[in-house]
Amino acid sequence: VQLQASGGGLVQTGDSLRLSCVDSGRALGRFSMGWFRQIPGKEREFVAAITRSGERTYYTDSVKGRFSVSRDNAKNTVYLQMNSLKPEDTAVYYCASASYGLGLTTAISGYAYWGQGTQVTVSS
Repeated sequence: VQLQASGGGLVQTGDSLRLSCVDSGRALGRFSMGWFRQIPGKEREFVAAITRSGERTYYTDSVKGRFSVSRDNAKNTVYLQMNSLKPEDTAVYYCASASYGLGLTTAISGYAYWGQGTQVTVSS
């Protein structure tokens, strides 16, 4: 598993962004996937997760109704569609693959591989 996240940028409040996470190791379809975010000086926090098949998703309360996680296993890619962005969404966003056999989890310890992160900045 070799994850690379992209799609971050500088946007204004209310704008949308779509983050992508590609697995160049072509193993993404074997794992549940998650998105996390981190602000400097704070712990990394869970944002969203999706099962291997994409049938089930889970979100942290602060993004419910605004963010949507999806995946295309044929393209070894997972997405995070972020709508109605707020300044408090500003962070470095990371994708991660869960440990083999693990379903949806919000725990950082449940994720074995991490991408390098992509910066999202939302101006007010």
